[in-house]
Amino acid sequence: MAYDLEANKKNAIEFYRTAYGITSRSCSKYVGEEYTQHNPDVENGKEGLIDYFERIVREYPDKDIEFVRSVAEGDLVALHTHQTWPGNEEYITMDFLRFDDQGKIVEHWDSIQKIPKESKSGNPMY
Repeated sequence: MAYDLEANKKNAIEFYRTAYGITSRSCSKYVGEEYTQHNPDVENGKEGLIDYFERIVREYPDKDIEFVRSVAEGDLVALHTHQTWPGNEEYITMDFLRFDDQGKIVEHWDSIQKIPKESKSGNPMY
């Protein structure tokens, strides 16, 4: 099966850009009918996703996300992001999104790491 890799990358990024104000309607634009979540803080399904982002917006209204890179292969898109949370705490995240053949997100994995003040290598984390 051939996937539209560029469209999937674009939709992954647009999904996150709109996620902080996500509703059932906007969620349906990007997320498939069945949605499997691997983040232990988020329930499966669209409602779990909406509940999570509503809580994040309420608790962290000034949170910011910058998309450093996106990579697509087959039905997967990987996003590498730089997030700034209130109090200027900075994190690097890596999200993996699986798309169905309709171009909808149907599965999600992520990892987050706080950016340390010092790096022994001297290299940034992205």
